[in-house]
Amino acid sequence: MRAIGFVLATSVIPFTACAETSVVEASGSEAAILKVLTDQQDAWNRGDIPAFMEGYWKSEDLRFASGGTVATGWQVTKDRYLKRYDSPEKMGKLSFTDIIVTTLGDEDALVTGRWALKRDNDMPNGLFTLHFKLIDGNWVIVSDHTSSAD
Repeated sequence: MRAIGFVLATSVIPFTACAETSVVEASGSEAAILKVLTDQQDAWNRGDIPAFMEGYWKSEDLRFASGGTVATGWQVTKDRYLKRYDSPEKMGKLSFTDIIVTTLGDEDALVTGRWALKRDNDMPNGLFTLHFKLIDGNWVIVSDHTSSAD
């Protein structure tokens, strides 16, 4: 009986984000979460890593796993991005696709999708799984697991 309650409490909203699309057919929590991702994509494409980081939980408990390593903490994660993407050429243009938002309750959601960077000489890409929580009235990423297809 618990499984039925869980399934009924879970909603899945597929979404594709790119510069030409807007958030459609989503409301409430899903729309707010998708706006965080759209804002992150826009900030990245402006070359603004500090604004990109606004989508993450500003806590020492933030978890970011990528490239076989785990970083803990908002500032550590921000510094990692600033070091790795220290020029517009390295940043490229970010796009998110195949996004699925699964709400797990009123204050909890899981988001999966694909990311890609379009750069002059290459196009790195991969998958991500984001754990979002509603904290102090804002949806923020509390855990990010990003993998690369490279």
